Amino acid sequence: MITTNSLRGRVALMVGHCAGMVDLVALPVWVGTLISVYRFDPQQAGLLATLFLAGAVAASLVLAPFFQVLRGRTVAAWGFSGAALAFAVASTTHQFALLALLHGVAGVAAGAALSVTHGTIARSQNPHRMFALVGMALGVFAIVFLGGTPVLVAQQGGPVLFQVFAGVMAVGALAAAVAFPVPDSAGAELSRAHAAPLPAAVWWGVAGIAALGLVQSMTFSFLERVGSDRGYGLQAVTGVLIALGVVNLFPAALAAVLERRWQARKVLLAGPALQALLVVVIMNSPVFAPYAAAAAVFAAVMIFTHTFAFGVLARLDPSGRALAATPAMLMFGAAIGPILGGTLVKAWGYGSLGVAALVIDGLAMYAFARVHRAPGRAGPLAGVA
Repeated sequence: MITTNSLRGRVALMVGHCAGMVDLVALPVWVGTLISVYRFDPQQAGLLATLFLAGAVAASLVLAPFFQVLRGRTVAAWGFSGAALAFAVASTTHQFALLALLHGVAGVAAGAALSVTHGTIARSQNPHRMFALVGMALGVFAIVFLGGTPVLVAQQGGPVLFQVFAGVMAVGALAAAVAFPVPDSAGAELSRAHAAPLPAAVWWGVAGIAALGLVQSMTFSFLERVGSDRGYGLQAVTGVLIALGVVNLFPAALAAVLERRWQARKVLLAGPALQALLVVVIMNSPVFAPYAAAAAVFAAVMIFTHTFAFGVLARLDPSGRALAATPAMLMFGAAIGPILGGTLVKAWGYGSLGVAALVIDGLAMYAFARVHRAPGRAGPLAGVA
């Protein structure tokens, strides 16, 4: 039996997290390719990414309540396999309607696989540390993806992007089939009270994570485009994306080190505020240096804050049900992000994204503040992470 504490089990969860969370890394290249190569307008390009994310939300919402009775290995292997097939077919067409259908199918399949992956992480012995570990893996994946994929697209055309996605999902399917672990037995004992309603604090945490995800995807979708449209050039913008990937190696590891040194309450309030500030700089800077500096650390803020939020919610809900819905939490907001961002950019320009980020992150701060005031909060939350 492969457990979450075994090397094989951890590797499978790391690979599954990278495959399922590909949008967190790929959105700038994804939307940028749909605009520059496929010649869709920002709204259409945002809609295609939104359909993938919406499919993931739907799958996660359906499966999360039944997480405890699902065979994680089976769901993850078949889910990633289905996503790989959908992206492989997407690489053969330029038709918007067919691409829309395939994005939705890929999202449902990947979302199902990611849902059981995150539920299993939540039922490990130390969910905060385990989520930090898979976050570090995502940082490594980001360097490879952002360093290579834009060059491949420039040299070989748009379809190669979907071929890369198909390859990533295929690796996720193989890892799940060979080594997907079972949830930790201690977590299983705690989860026997699964019929109890989730505490109100959990729902506030869900709302805060969804708001963070909305700002993340809304901004990230146009990170590459805003740099290109300002004339910074492919090499400079690609350099920023590579720097972003390098920076992403550190926030999850730092969150693990600071788990018992920084109060989760303060992290969850500071994270949205810093995220909004970075969006304002990225979307309004008239010169390259501030844009590059803010863009390089933008995703790191989300990764660091979400690691603390994951640990908080894992303690509030030992059953793992809430965190099996992590794809829904993140991608509900993320699904709206590309189409919302595309609509705002089309109507009012890139600066409007900064205004939207200030409003949405303000709501995230309110929601996270309620996590520590709502009935049912866990004792440790008032102290350390």
